[in-house]
Amino acid sequence: MFWSKNVKTSLKGMELAEQCRVEAEALYRSGKFHCAEAVLAVVRRYFRPDLPEGVLQSVSGFGSGSGSGCICGAVSGGTVGLGLVLGEDKKLVSHLTRELHAWFKERYGVTCCKTIRQTHKGACPLLTGEVAGKIAEMLSRK
Repeated sequence: MFWSKNVKTSLKGMELAEQCRVEAEALYRSGKFHCAEAVLAVVRRYFRPDLPEGVLQSVSGFGSGSGSGCICGAVSGGTVGLGLVLGEDKKLVSHLTRELHAWFKERYGVTCCKTIRQTHKGACPLLTGEVAGKIAEMLSRK
């Protein structure tokens, strides 16, 4: 079962995506969560509340491009979130991960944290929220 990019997200799904966007951005801005943690925290809250809060520790090393400046932590956190929600369907997780990367590259030009921080100074809180919203939108498709 593959979800098409052309499938419309319901109004409820759009509202949830906006809620996730706002919450992830706020978590990042609080200083208590970095990008990957903030994205995964909202995915867990709305899509896998059965998982222990400790699951957030699984992405604690992904902030600032996994410490090396490579892949954006928000994208990494979103990818983990997709796997936690849809993990039994590896083809779907792979498909949605590619969609997430393509969407992010279209918005920011690259997925490299170091480059984004140079070309889009101060964007991390916003893009963290946007990634969380995108993940919620993808997971809300029917």
